[in-house]
Amino acid sequence: MDTMTTDNEPAVPSIEPLEPASRRLSPTRQRMRRRTGSGDRVLDDRIRALIASAGMENADLLEDIVATAFRMARGANRGEMKLISRSYRELGRAFRIFAPYRTRQKVSIFGSARTLDQHAEYVAARDFAHEMAARGWMVITGAGPGIMAAGHQGAGADNSFGVGIKLPTEQSANEFIARDPKLIDFKYFFTRKITFMKESDAFALLPGGFGTMDEAYELLTLMQTGKTAIRPMVLLEPEGSTYWSDWVQFLRRHLVDNGLVSPADMAFFKLARSIDDGIAEIEHFYANYHSARYVGERLVLRVRRPPTRRQLARLNRDFADIVARGTIAVIPPTGEEARDADCLDLARVALYAQYDFARLRQLIDALNDLPDDAPAR
Repeated sequence: MDTMTTDNEPAVPSIEPLEPASRRLSPTRQRMRRRTGSGDRVLDDRIRALIASAGMENADLLEDIVATAFRMARGANRGEMKLISRSYRELGRAFRIFAPYRTRQKVSIFGSARTLDQHAEYVAARDFAHEMAARGWMVITGAGPGIMAAGHQGAGADNSFGVGIKLPTEQSANEFIARDPKLIDFKYFFTRKITFMKESDAFALLPGGFGTMDEAYELLTLMQTGKTAIRPMVLLEPEGSTYWSDWVQFLRRHLVDNGLVSPADMAFFKLARSIDDGIAEIEHFYANYHSARYVGERLVLRVRRPPTRRQLARLNRDFADIVARGTIAVIPPTGEEARDADCLDLARVALYAQYDFARLRQLIDALNDLPDDAPAR
């Protein structure tokens, strides 16, 4: 298989919801923003002066964080303050450790800590991680044994992050990531999950227990509701296993058939019965599509190859159900993107979108399926 290369730095993954301006800046949300502050005008002025004297970027957000901490301290007990303090420190450390690697694409690997190294699942995780590292990707996984150790073994320490969790039954870091500066131990699952979601460009899941199921359902829920960016999610099922096949049948029989989720929601993941299939799915997701953002009410999809007029007509026909008004169109970079110097060398496909993120995932697939040598006509 060919190594996946791009002419652009990958978009920094985000945990910000994929929402239009009307939802981000509704009157209710504007009123909530006006209520921020410490609750003491004199103290607010002192905080503002302190932040200004520091000369730091994002001063408005830093001021809001500090003022909110003072406001919270008036009503929180010591246990609640410890939770916030520890959460800040955990996220801050994770941000610092990942910061030097922002331009490297990363895949998170989930699976059981109880898998032994002679199991087919361990071998699959190890070989998958090795192949992804050979393509320039880094691997993020937990720091424990089983599938986590397999991911680190396959990718090698230089291409690995260990995102561990402190448990009552103490679990030391596996030998492949122990003492590495890219090893992070979290007290809270929610800060650990934020880190996985924020830093990952793709997800690969091997068979596992409650934790793996939790991660699978959270990924699906966040993408289904637009609370995180859409990214490829691969279910790796080694030869002889029916773990994910049985799970998919459960979803179809009990969720899809009973109308609890849409049939299109099944597009959020792909079942891969070989390492090659899993890697091909991830590479296909980024074959043309790069990233997305809302500019006002308009959803802008950045792509490497824009559709031709004929292809655009077909997209408008096939995805008319998710267009709220107007049409799917090829546009130049918007003023907001130009201001932010946001992927200006990429083409744009834009639409006023209905809220159906599963169909949006299918639109991304259609954009990736566009031939790269079609004449414009």
